[in-house]
Amino acid sequence: MFGSHLSIADGMAAAARKADELGFDCVQIFTKNQRQWKVKPLDEQAADDWISAIDELGWAGRTVSHASYLINLASPDDELWHKSIDLMTEEINRCERMQIPFLVHHPGAYTTSTAEEGLERIASAYRHLLRRTAGHATVLCLEDTVGSGSNMGRTFEELAALRSLIIDKTGAGHRVGFCFDTCHAHAGGYDMASRESAEGVLAEFDRLCGLEHLRVVHLNDSIGELGSRRDRHAHIGEGTIGGGTTSRSLLASGFAAVVNHKALKNVPKILETPKEPTEAGTPMDVINLRRLRRLQSSPPKRTAAGTAR
Repeated sequence: MFGSHLSIADGMAAAARKADELGFDCVQIFTKNQRQWKVKPLDEQAADDWISAIDELGWAGRTVSHASYLINLASPDDELWHKSIDLMTEEINRCERMQIPFLVHHPGAYTTSTAEEGLERIASAYRHLLRRTAGHATVLCLEDTVGSGSNMGRTFEELAALRSLIIDKTGAGHRVGFCFDTCHAHAGGYDMASRESAEGVLAEFDRLCGLEHLRVVHLNDSIGELGSRRDRHAHIGEGTIGGGTTSRSLLASGFAAVVNHKALKNVPKILETPKEPTEAGTPMDVINLRRLRRLQSSPPKRTAAGTAR
C-alpha cells in the first residue's frame, strides 16, 4: 500500500484523486494550512467531497493526515503548550469529520527543560486531547525523529516510554500509535542502508514499540549519513539508504526490508520526497513509486556462501 503526501492547493478531494492518477492506493495530506495557528473552520462541503472521493476510490481506512509543524506538545512554555493543545485538538476534529483514521505528529521539543520533563509534558497534553476528543476513532501517531537539538522521539526506547506514559495517564492505548520514517530512523542512528540491517532495525522496533502499533510508514531516502541528525529527504535510491537506483542496489537496501515485511503489508507507506518532475516532465512521485514496486516480493540477493547481500 503506497501513497504520497500531496498538496491540497486544489482541494482535499482533488489531492486524493491526484494520488490515484499517479498510481497510489493511499494518500497523506494536511487538512489546512500547516503554517498558521489560526485557521478557518473546516468547510463542510470540502469535507463531504473528500469523503465521497475516498469512498469512490475504495480507500476507507487508509488515509493519513500530518499535523502542523507549529505544534510542540513538549514545550515548557505554558502559552505555547496550550496553543499546541488547541491546534492539535482542531487537527483531530478535522480528521474525525473527514474519516481520516491516522494523524501523524512529531512528539515535540523540550527546549529549556529536560527530556524527562518533555515526556511528562507530552503525556499531559495527551490527557487533555483525548478527553476533548473522547469517542473519536482517530489514532494519533507519534513519529520518530532525527533527534536534532531537543527534539524528542529519536530512539525507540523513548517512543515506547512515551506511549506507555500516555496510556498510564489516559487509559486509551487504542488512540495512540506510531509512524516510522525511514529517513529519520537512518539519520537518527538506526542503520537502514542494507536489507539485513534494516530487518534488524524493524525487529528492534517490534521488540520495544510493537509493530502492531505501527500505523503509518514514511518512505524517504536520506541525504544525511547514518547518525547525522540531518532531516533531509531524498528520492528513493538517491540517498544514503538506497545507495543507487538500480534494482540490484535497491534490493540490497533497507527499502526492500520495509516493503516486503509481512506485518507492514496493509500499513500506508507514504512518500515525502521532493515533488519536482524529471526533465521529461514525469512526476518524481511516479518514478519513486516504480522503484518501490520493483522491490515487492523480492527475496534478498544471495552470495555463493548463502549470505544476504
